[in-house]
Amino acid sequence: MEFGTLSIGDLTRDPVSGVLVSEHERIHALTRIAVHAEEAGFDVFAMGEHHNPPYISSADSTLLAYIAARTSRITLSTGTTLITTNDPVKIAEDFATLQHLADGRVDLMLGRGNTPVVYPWFGYDYADSLGLTFEHYELLRRLWREENLDWSGRYRTPLQQFTSVPRPLDGVPPFVWHGSISSPEIAEQAARYADGFFINNNFAPMEHYARSVTLYRERFAAHGHGRPEDGIVGAGGGIWVRPNSQDALDEYRPYFNAHPIHARSGHSLEHEIATTGLTVGSPAQVVEKVLTFPAHFGPLRRVLFGFDYGGIPEAKIHQVIDLVGSEVLPVLRQELAGAA
Repeated sequence: MEFGTLSIGDLTRDPVSGVLVSEHERIHALTRIAVHAEEAGFDVFAMGEHHNPPYISSADSTLLAYIAARTSRITLSTGTTLITTNDPVKIAEDFATLQHLADGRVDLMLGRGNTPVVYPWFGYDYADSLGLTFEHYELLRRLWREENLDWSGRYRTPLQQFTSVPRPLDGVPPFVWHGSISSPEIAEQAARYADGFFINNNFAPMEHYARSVTLYRERFAAHGHGRPEDGIVGAGGGIWVRPNSQDALDEYRPYFNAHPIHARSGHSLEHEIATTGLTVGSPAQVVEKVLTFPAHFGPLRRVLFGFDYGGIPEAKIHQVIDLVGSEVLPVLRQELAGAA
């Protein structure tokens, strides 16, 4: 099983100190976090794509290429790359290029995006989001696998005898995950192609996500790819870690209270910890929570921890990386050896 960290690349004022760092500082902080994650033993660094404030992560492949030049082992991924509003030709070219620069240490997670206002900025309508998802992904797959491609569809100008360059490294396209919060259509799409299926596992009870995983596994088997338990599933999980659990709760609470999604839910921090993938506490408590994930979702191939958001100072993010790297990951790897 792989363990990594996922950053959504937000630029948020610290609700405790009132400090708002510059875009320049935040972008460079993301690269320092990725480098440190590799040094601390994480397997994956994933970067989200967003085009609306308060985010600065609009060019995920560019940022990951910069990180690739400063790392040597960690897998670089996304969370998510928008398959709907991006041109599949550009995705094919960008991530094949990144694959070459990173010597193959690349995969990507595709998603349709849940912010309707973004779609018109790229010439699309949110009402077409599912149609765009299916058509664009079919084209992306063919671009990576075929040369001199003839193609026509509903949402993009036709292609005639087109070859995307560069070609995937050694002729093997980057592995694809499909990220989902609730859409059964995305679970079906991932299962059809035997791609990975990644669940957010935040902001809703784990039982909510378990239903999507069950559907994916059933459809994975129905498409003839193997047993349901052979499906390639990953899960997220928000964490905040301190040596002492009460210190973790006290430090994280103002960031939780200021988070717009948590604020809309009306639920307490303790309620979210008890029902969702969020863990706030000691290293042992993080281990205990993650060890419950397979009971909800079956065997997992990847877990991505989220802790870099909400204006939390970079210095504290690095402290969490050190704690997770030294006291969480070694235990999880030992406990889950051979689980997936």
